[in-house]
Amino acid sequence: MNAAFSNFSSSKTAPLDTNAFDPDMIEQIVRRVLLERFNAPPRSEPKLVVSISARHIHLSDADVETLFGPGSRLTVDKELYQPGFFAAKETLMVVGPRKRMLPNVRILGPTRKQSQVELAFTDGISLGIPLPVRQSGDLEGTPGCVLVGPEGVVALRSGVIRAERHVHMHPDEAAFYDVRDRDRMNLRVHSNSCTTTFENVLVRLDNGVRLEVHLDTDEGNACDIDHAERIELYK
Repeated sequence: MNAAFSNFSSSKTAPLDTNAFDPDMIEQIVRRVLLERFNAPPRSEPKLVVSISARHIHLSDADVETLFGPGSRLTVDKELYQPGFFAAKETLMVVGPRKRMLPNVRILGPTRKQSQVELAFTDGISLGIPLPVRQSGDLEGTPGCVLVGPEGVVALRSGVIRAERHVHMHPDEAAFYDVRDRDRMNLRVHSNSCTTTFENVLVRLDNGVRLEVHLDTDEGNACDIDHAERIELYK
C-alpha cells in the first residue's frame, strides 16, 4: 500500500484522518492527471465506409425451405463488410401487385425470424408497391409481395420496405462522434458534380459492427457516391 495512504482505514465507521494524506504527493497526482488530460494526442477519426445497399431479401429458415426445397440452406457467395453477414448465391424473383417483377434479387444471410424485402424507391414505383421508410426489422403494417424460387412460392403479407438510411457504429466510434443509439446524424458527400447532404441518418449502435453508412441505390446515384472526393459524418 502507498505510504501516503497507509493510515487510511477501510472501516465505514472510522473517521477520516486528513493528516494521513501527503500534500506534496496529492499535488503530483493532480499535476499528472491534468497533463495527461490536456496533453493527450487527439483521437484519430475512425475509418468511415459508405456502402450502397442494393435491393435485397432476408429470409426465414422456413421460407428458404419453401422456396428452394426441404433441407435447403443459404450458401455464401461473398462476405459483406459487416462481420457475420454475407451475400448468398441464391436469388429470387420479386413480384408486385402490378404483376411486374424484379428477377434475380440477391438474398443476404444469415436467415432471420421474419422474411423482409428491401427495395429502392424506384423499385417500388416499378412494382406498384408504396414503400414505407422503415428501420430494418420494423415491419408492422408494411406491404407485401410474392417471392418466386426454383422450388416454390411465398406470398408475404408484409415485410417490404425502403430501408431508412443509417450508420452502423461501435460504442468506441459513438464516443468519438458523441452520439448514442438511435441518434440522428448528417452525411455530407463532397464532389465536383453534386455535393449532397443526407440528413437524419439513423445511428445503430452495436459491439460487433464496423463503422459503415448504408444508402440505397437511389441515394447513392443522387450524390454520385462513386466519384465522391470527401465524405463527412457529423451531428
